[in-house]
Amino acid sequence: MAASLFRLSRPRRVLLPLSALRLPFSTQPLPQPRDPSSPNSNRGLPAFLSFLAAAAAGGITGSVALCDAGPDHRVGGKDSTELLVRGERKRVPRQFIEELASFLGENLTVDYEERSFHGTPQNSFHKAVNVPDVVVFPKSQYEVRNIVMTCNKYKVPIVPYGGATSIEGHTLAPHGGVCIDMSSMKKIKSLHVEDMDVVVEPGVGWIELNEYLKPHGLFFPLDPGPGATIGGMCATRCSGSLAVRYGTMRDNVINLQAVLPDGDVVKTGSRARKSAAGYDLTRLIIGSEGTLGVITEVTLRLQKLPSHSVVAMCNFQTVKDAADVAIATMHSGIQVSRVELLDEVQIRAINMANGKSLPEVPTLMFEFIGTEAYALEQTLLVQKIAAEHHGSDFIFVEEPNAKEELWKIRKEALWAGFAMKPDHEAMITDVCVPLSRLAECISVSKQLLDASPLTCLVIAHAGDGNFHTIILFDPSQEEERREAERLNHFMVHTALSMEGTCTGEHGVGTGKMKYLEKELGMESLKTMKRIKAALDPNNIMNPGKLIPPHVCI
Repeated sequence: MAASLFRLSRPRRVLLPLSALRLPFSTQPLPQPRDPSSPNSNRGLPAFLSFLAAAAAGGITGSVALCDAGPDHRVGGKDSTELLVRGERKRVPRQFIEELASFLGENLTVDYEERSFHGTPQNSFHKAVNVPDVVVFPKSQYEVRNIVMTCNKYKVPIVPYGGATSIEGHTLAPHGGVCIDMSSMKKIKSLHVEDMDVVVEPGVGWIELNEYLKPHGLFFPLDPGPGATIGGMCATRCSGSLAVRYGTMRDNVINLQAVLPDGDVVKTGSRARKSAAGYDLTRLIIGSEGTLGVITEVTLRLQKLPSHSVVAMCNFQTVKDAADVAIATMHSGIQVSRVELLDEVQIRAINMANGKSLPEVPTLMFEFIGTEAYALEQTLLVQKIAAEHHGSDFIFVEEPNAKEELWKIRKEALWAGFAMKPDHEAMITDVCVPLSRLAECISVSKQLLDASPLTCLVIAHAGDGNFHTIILFDPSQEEERREAERLNHFMVHTALSMEGTCTGEHGVGTGKMKYLEKELGMESLKTMKRIKAALDPNNIMNPGKLIPPHVCI
């Protein structure tokens, strides 16, 4: 992945020394962005602390409202079209910072660049009017618990932060508050090879975990975007290309530990592979997007590394033909591990970005695993299915380097899209429909996308009925932003009309809240809000996310 594709490079961390808390205070405003080359890296700290001092007497108040609808809560409401997330920012008192520093030491920063970085998604169009007031870097569950208890005491909002790869505004801080960066909690605590499970802290990345597991002949089968961490993957209930065989995050977590808003630490289960003991708290936390607690430990189900694999590719004249082959393959009972669809625009982007000369037509990619004989048998069966649906140029490879090179085409698809329009942003849909409706949904969507003046690329986890459209638009052109939003709305409502979902794997965040009432119904949303209110009465856990603001209880 080229460094130039990143929208925002990470600044160095500027930590808060304890001695700084004893600096004199004045009445200067909150520090603004400064010249990074300034010799005094903590120049903004006294001003920030003076700003805190001015607000210290008032404190912070708040609770889960019966209904949050209002002028500052428009984003995410029913039929909302506004993208800038607004929120009521309540200044944090000086005593709050002092309490955090008393047990975090220098693992805390108020540096503006660091706060801005944590409050700005790296590869997403979502933005908020505010950034976190403080960023903390806990190293243990004990520190996370103390952070959460302190935030609950002062009613300061919390935004948990993992690998920052989410794309629906999950890590925005519209109300300011504390960003809890979990990157320092990345221990692999215990591996049980015979039981095929592993216990990890939330900051462990899935790629790093698989490197650790490889010598043991094991792997963790979920493969979302590079950089994703286990904690964030749990929070968003992610999946990836291997979900067609191994399921999503909810199927691969045995139990977890999380710090609830009042500081209680809950362990959601044992290490047994199955249990009928009580409510399924594991799956309540998975997909809760940081609105119910902060995940501090996860026990994961592992799989044996396959003894052999085959990667195949086939071309089609239309997206519908490609989708029909994906459906027919799943109906045949063939146990594929991956079925990925790329449209002709995506292939063109790959050619442009990587200097390749692939046929610019809709393309299916498959992976088959098992014994050498079994994988080859499955490959030949799919080749026959593809031929029956106008497929052409069916190729397959078994040599490791050739497989890696072929699969690299899919792995770099998103970055190839950005390379087509380096100055553009991407609005990425993530819809999923029942498998039988996939070809129809993609075909209907493609007609609209192809007629649009914007550049639109389609990528699908076709074996799941899950597909994405990357809609590239110039953020400085309001008409392009509105066109992207129009296409996004059409894709989501088309999927919902086919008994599908507005998000198959990216989650809700702020971007998909407005679709939840149509998909789930108001009673389901009220039930979610009652759970939220019961566990988080002060509404400190990632407020403004997941539950639409117009839901009243």
